[in-house]
Amino acid sequence: MKRIFYIIVVVLLSLFSSCSDFLTSDLKGSYTSENYYTSAENATMAVTGIYNSLYGNTLWIFGDVASDDAVKGGNSGDQSDINAINDFSATSDNGVLSTYWTSTYETISRANNVITYVAPMDIDVTLRNRLVGEAKFLRAYSYFNLVNIFGKVPLKVAPQLTSATINVPLSETSAIYTQIEKDLTEAIAVLPVSYTTEVGRVTKGAAYALLAKVDLYQQKYGNCLTNIQTLENLQQYKLLSNYANLFKAGAEDSVEVIFGIRYINSTAAVLGNNLNVWFSPSIEGGYYFNAPTQSYVDAFTETTTSGTVDPRLDASIGRDGQPWFNNTTFSSSWSTATGYLVKKYDEDMATGTTKSESTVPYHVIRYADVLLMKAEALNEVGGDSAVNKAAFEVNKVRSRANLTATTVTTQDAMRTLIQNERRKELGFEFHRFFDLMRWGQTIAEAALGSDLKWTSPRFYFPIPQSELDTNKALQ
Repeated sequence: MKRIFYIIVVVLLSLFSSCSDFLTSDLKGSYTSENYYTSAENATMAVTGIYNSLYGNTLWIFGDVASDDAVKGGNSGDQSDINAINDFSATSDNGVLSTYWTSTYETISRANNVITYVAPMDIDVTLRNRLVGEAKFLRAYSYFNLVNIFGKVPLKVAPQLTSATINVPLSETSAIYTQIEKDLTEAIAVLPVSYTTEVGRVTKGAAYALLAKVDLYQQKYGNCLTNIQTLENLQQYKLLSNYANLFKAGAEDSVEVIFGIRYINSTAAVLGNNLNVWFSPSIEGGYYFNAPTQSYVDAFTETTTSGTVDPRLDASIGRDGQPWFNNTTFSSSWSTATGYLVKKYDEDMATGTTKSESTVPYHVIRYADVLLMKAEALNEVGGDSAVNKAAFEVNKVRSRANLTATTVTTQDAMRTLIQNERRKELGFEFHRFFDLMRWGQTIAEAALGSDLKWTSPRFYFPIPQSELDTNKALQ
């Protein structure tokens, strides 16, 4: 049986941690950069440490709550900083912004250490190059999220050991995207197509998929299509036949998942998927945050070929009177904010287990997302003449949901269809807000209302005060 690689928590060596701005010398402790990076085992563990930092997944606050798909939910007085994200009133002292910034730069810091210290190691060259490639992918993924939440951010690509590498000024978004593209291109050159052991690490396909998304966000549609075609040539991915099965324990090994975050059933809360705790109803020990809106439910206007509701709706959220978990029926009273709760990260828990032991994965990128990106790029490049090509890709996703094939014939109609399909297909996978931003002011304001303070080229959240206070290059 192949050994499955899980992103597990390892001892956080002081080597991996970011330095405070007052540090001007090498980190002290049991290990230093000179004596830690001496074996393939240690190098591999250092990369595992980068994956570990992805566990604190708060991207939902931006991708879902800041969008029209969800509101904060939970107790009305709890986590007020999330409300400020929801209504775009967050200031630099917002705790959510600070937490996300800190955790993401921790990922970047660990990746920088690996890229710097593993590259010159005298170990198996294939392993060495792959480890560095994994780190570059994870750094690129981190900067991709940062640039889409904050816009200009400090571009740190070296270990933070001196004042010059700690106090870094803001970089233009174009420079950040250039670095992301560079990291992903270099990762593609060394990452394997697949793994026989340690499954779950970054692959060549994951790097192509993320690079295609980076291209799409910059409206580089030709490059996006080229990268998607190369990904498809790898012949590693296809749609899973049952949409709901994507969001069950074990789905991390699905042929549709290109890259995701895996979890372990463990009594240690940091090993399970804590999204399960945040989103579940209180009767299950959850906090019932990220409450879906009526607007999201109303987006499901089509019925299937057999006359039933689009199966993606009830696979994504809990609705009154519909089946829930552990042989229960969902009650709208469980969500005082909207009457709905997110279902994608919940699961039937065995007797004696807790919500924090959930093993339902979080899919960062899956093949359905890639197909919809491909359709969008085809439609934008080709206009009315490419609608049929775009429809071919969209219909693959619609067919899985048992919807009839689209018959739209114009670029504008196809654009609207793709936008609606992305909302339904990828709901509560933390994409919606970022889609609205890249689709422009008119669409964003129509979805988000008067609370949105659009400033060209788009809305960004403020840089946390903690960074403004400590980064001397920003003062």
